Amino acid sequence: MKTIIHKADSRGYADHEWLQTFHTFSFAGYNDPSRVRFGLLRVLNDDVIHPAMGFGTHPHDNMEIVTIPLQGALAHKDSMGHEEVIKSGEIQVMSAGTGLYHSEYNASETESVNLLQIWIFPKVRDFKPRYDQKTFEINDRQNKFQTVVSPEKNNNSLWINQDAYFSLGNFSKDQKVDYKIKQQRNGVYLFVIEGSIEINGDNLNRRDGIGIELTDSFDINVKEDSEILVIDVPMNINL
Repeated sequence: MKTIIHKADSRGYADHEWLQTFHTFSFAGYNDPSRVRFGLLRVLNDDVIHPAMGFGTHPHDNMEIVTIPLQGALAHKDSMGHEEVIKSGEIQVMSAGTGLYHSEYNASETESVNLLQIWIFPKVRDFKPRYDQKTFEINDRQNKFQTVVSPEKNNNSLWINQDAYFSLGNFSKDQKVDYKIKQQRNGVYLFVIEGSIEINGDNLNRRDGIGIELTDSFDINVKEDSEILVIDVPMNINL
């Protein structure tokens, strides 16, 4: 098993007054040649957007974009005609494909919104752009992983144009979790949203991340009540 650890305080950071953002991988003004991607995972941003503020209309193409609100609500509008609000407990997937425009704003006039935005390179380029969002029952991830994004077209998760799986879990202290990697050539990027865990002798705390590859499975020892995101993603980087 091969691992790489990104501690929370090693992430890139920018304060734009209306936006505080942490970048696990190189993004915008943060450029670290050793931290450009993990396999086909390109971006993992942890954003706090102030009330009534946000990102104006901007373009994307040939990227799979997953947005996970952790707190608050995000207003979304795009060139495909979608105008939605995404709240904590919901997940949004956007396949940018041949190209689209969208804007993202805090839907509240009084409270900040905290979200994770994750970009993954697509399996098929120049795909017809598509949008989807779904509400997930949080109780269904207590002491187990709940798959929220996958390449499987079913009603249980959101579809993504890549052989990648996103799973969320809320685990109680002293749980031991055996995670099996979904596909043979995949690796896993695990992000500790809250709490404290141990993997392969390494301790990981709030907002720490670990990339894991060259193994079929690994154990997670939960040291404190923890909320965990696992991104199971192809490691092939021949784009």
